[in-house]
Amino acid sequence: MSTAADPSIFKAYDIRGLYGSDIDAEVAGLIGRAFTRVIARLEAKPTSELRLGLGHDMRLTAPELATSYREGMCSEGATVLDAGEVATEMLYFLVGSRELDGGLMCTASHNPKAYTGAKLVGRGALALSGDAGIDDVREQIEAGLPAPPGGGSVQEVRIEDEFQNAALKFIDAAAVRGLKVVVDGGNGMAGPMVGPLLERLGLDLSEAYWQPDGNFPDHEPNPLLAENREFIMREVVDTGADLGIAWDGDADRCFFIDEQGAFVDGDFLTALLADSMLRKEQGATILYDVRASRAVPDIVERRGGRALMNRVGHAFFKTRMREEHAAFGGEVSGHYYFRDFYCADSGTIPALLILELLSHEGKRMSELLEPYRSRYFISGEINSEVSDGQAKIEELAARYKDGHQYELDGLSVEYEDWHFNVRPSNTEPLLRLCLESLSSPEDMERRRDEVLGVIRS
Repeated sequence: MSTAADPSIFKAYDIRGLYGSDIDAEVAGLIGRAFTRVIARLEAKPTSELRLGLGHDMRLTAPELATSYREGMCSEGATVLDAGEVATEMLYFLVGSRELDGGLMCTASHNPKAYTGAKLVGRGALALSGDAGIDDVREQIEAGLPAPPGGGSVQEVRIEDEFQNAALKFIDAAAVRGLKVVVDGGNGMAGPMVGPLLERLGLDLSEAYWQPDGNFPDHEPNPLLAENREFIMREVVDTGADLGIAWDGDADRCFFIDEQGAFVDGDFLTALLADSMLRKEQGATILYDVRASRAVPDIVERRGGRALMNRVGHAFFKTRMREEHAAFGGEVSGHYYFRDFYCADSGTIPALLILELLSHEGKRMSELLEPYRSRYFISGEINSEVSDGQAKIEELAARYKDGHQYELDGLSVEYEDWHFNVRPSNTEPLLRLCLESLSSPEDMERRRDEVLGVIRS
């Protein structure tokens, strides 16, 4: 058996790599063992007392690797509750609702066919990260694992019905009108996991790429890439639908298309969801990430809530939400977190909330978005390859020293009518820029080009 794993597979927020060359069945077994030992240390209990959740997505290699993860966990003495083929949010639900010590989801999320990986969580579905847990897994493997004690066991569980009932508690299901909705599952987990729930709402559904297929014969399961949205944007317009919803591969993120076929930016979707949550819980605390439009804190404050900026990354959001007892947190990348869902991100709950909001307001999606689109002019995230990211950040700090600066995540600079954040990539020699103007699209473009000029010079 392999005694080591390529250190590059241990990322900031998960484990990910190419099947075969980076992660194979032997490496998965080692990860399963090391993960169990890390959770035992976090929980301060022997591995034989641990109860761990397991799930896997529809990737062609997932059944094999999930078996290896399970065998690794069992070999350390843990009891494994195996939910089988599920969406990632359902693994979170399993860990949270059954009060398990932790859980492992075998998935590579939105990555292409050749990839595999694992998302790791501890008690309460709190994500492990590179700083807290994932590096410990790597170090355990690199140090060499001792002979496993054995003695573990497996319980196969089905949680679909429980999950659906829990998700429906976020909305007044009877209030949802029979909207015409195009749904694109990307041949991922949304079809079998979210589909039955949407059918219960009496929607007029037009289903596309709804069957799980790890070959991804139609398009990659990453709706953030423009080419993967072309179909649903066209289909919404051609069919006269009220809305389009697309999910990524493991269905823990969803993305929206308005009735005019326009993509809904994550900034504005966060604002809509924050508005919805504040209608349900007056004065609630809402988290948003450093990249986000001012539309988010503005609507939160206007609705009487408390808006807190947060560092990018699901582990950071889930931890801060617990600390602040925040009702909702949103990232512009499409991760939306809910306190009453174990502070975990969900690809189902945002879809339900938006359907409810459209029904309550009696407006089209573009009408709900118009106050944001007409006032907040955002650049979106722009990547630039640089040889020395820190030097560029320091140069930007000096260039814009008259602005209000802070370093919660990279460098943020704020002026009264525009602001930007630039942050380094965790895995590549890139700087990521997000900029916004409150003046005009032209002002946004001018300032964007100016900041990019500094970054790329």
